[in-house]
Amino acid sequence: MSDPLLLWGFLQTSLLEIVSFALAIAMVLLNIRQSPWAWLFAIASAGLYAVVFYDARIYGDMLLQFVFIAVSLWGAYQWLFGGRDHQGVTVTRLSRRGWLLAAGSWVFVYASGALLLHHLTDSDVVHIDAFLTAGSLVAQCLLTRKILENWHMWILIDGLYIALYAYKHLYLTALLYGLFVVLAVLGLRAWKKSLSATVVLP
Repeated sequence: MSDPLLLWGFLQTSLLEIVSFALAIAMVLLNIRQSPWAWLFAIASAGLYAVVFYDARIYGDMLLQFVFIAVSLWGAYQWLFGGRDHQGVTVTRLSRRGWLLAAGSWVFVYASGALLLHHLTDSDVVHIDAFLTAGSLVAQCLLTRKILENWHMWILIDGLYIALYAYKHLYLTALLYGLFVVLAVLGLRAWKKSLSATVVLP
């Protein structure tokens, strides 16, 4: 499935990347609808993309996929049984303290990840890989709790990922992340409509 092929005669990709692409699109559409089924698609997509990123030597992103799988299990539980009444979490916003915690976590994971990637891998994109890996982890944690600001983070992160994947010749994945930016904007608008008045920490 990892063998290279040309899509539409010009787009270099693989069957593995195409399947991962389709699963990821389905996942985000289900996230926008706040459907718990999104987490099943997230697990499948992450597992396949781990292989895609390993082949491209984007190791931070590869490892992130395994974290996504674990977080997705937690997210499914939260969406189905979380919250005070165990009926599933509702859409809320970050408090000021929550923003500080999210930013601090992003910086810490970035610094740790960059150090590990520099010393333990042959990556040629250490800093951007570590930065986006850290941001994705923070945004995914916010998504599991239905924190509205996860969409703001994904808009920024996905926009930067377009450039990284284009640089790595993962053009179909770069296109996917362009679509992710559009879907994140739609997700932000949709979630605002169901926003709870409660402000919580991530």
